[in-house]
Amino acid sequence: MSASALFLAIILLFTRIYLIYPESFRTILESSIEVTPEAPSGTTVSAGINSSVFINLGAETRFLRGIEVEIASPPAWLSYRGSLAMAVYNNANVQILQNSAEINADRIGFEPLPSRRQIIYQIPVRQSHGLRTTTSVTVPTAAVLPSAFPVLFRIMPVIKGISDELENMTFNITVRPIISDEGAIRLIPRFPPQLPGRPFTIMIDDSVISNISEQIVLKEGEHHLVILSDYYRNESRRFIVERTKVVDLIIELQDLSPVIIFEGPQNALIYIDNVQIPRNRDTVTAEPGPREIRFVVGDYTVTRTLNVQRGKTYRIALNVDLAIQEEE
Repeated sequence: MSASALFLAIILLFTRIYLIYPESFRTILESSIEVTPEAPSGTTVSAGINSSVFINLGAETRFLRGIEVEIASPPAWLSYRGSLAMAVYNNANVQILQNSAEINADRIGFEPLPSRRQIIYQIPVRQSHGLRTTTSVTVPTAAVLPSAFPVLFRIMPVIKGISDELENMTFNITVRPIISDEGAIRLIPRFPPQLPGRPFTIMIDDSVISNISEQIVLKEGEHHLVILSDYYRNESRRFIVERTKVVDLIIELQDLSPVIIFEGPQNALIYIDNVQIPRNRDTVTAEPGPREIRFVVGDYTVTRTLNVQRGKTYRIALNVDLAIQEEE
């Protein structure tokens, strides 16, 4: 193992031991940043060594997987490998001084700053976050749940004898949300006036929704909804969920009375069981059982018997064709 690798290993070992203790330090508070899905490009601040940034979350956290902290370093930083580290804290108590602040906080993350121009850290804010350390991205801590915010992000020296160049070095820190591929729906049932408040079951993607009064978080894209009930018509439909959007999905519950829809010429007379149907009501409900349907157009009459069943919709159309045949 090289000397530099051994040095970094000792730092990480010391950090893991030290994590269980509060830490006190003096720092320059550069800014306070709020992370929200409504601002996906994030916020950028400039900071030097011994500088800190408070990071808080907006009111809407359901669609956040984590927060990304991107550090853009100056070219001179490449000559100072192993000199600086970043640390993440929560439960911070702050005492504001004249040109700085005295901080007492719990350290929850620590990583040496790699010798790169672009340095990216991702802090997860949910247990099932899917974030992983790669060659270009570091996940420095376990999930920091929204209740643990705000957190303090700090750049700090880990060696003695800081040069003037390093002491005056400035980094650009951009903090942005890591947004999940999810949205949400609000289910709004509307009952028929003659049959309010009867039980029904809603399934989304074959899963029963136990509490329809709560917003339902789903993956973005197309989903399948089914309504099942002994009192209302069964229904099946598709709907679309957009990323980070909350949309109202109105459920029009319909009673199980059979529905008959008539289509025919405007001068046609329509009867059900010898009762004339007004032409301004081409859609009517009917009682289940055999029903006589009759269309009358002038001297032309067509009669059919329809076995009407509960929960069904019937469309009855009278078509009058004109046949033309050419003879030699």
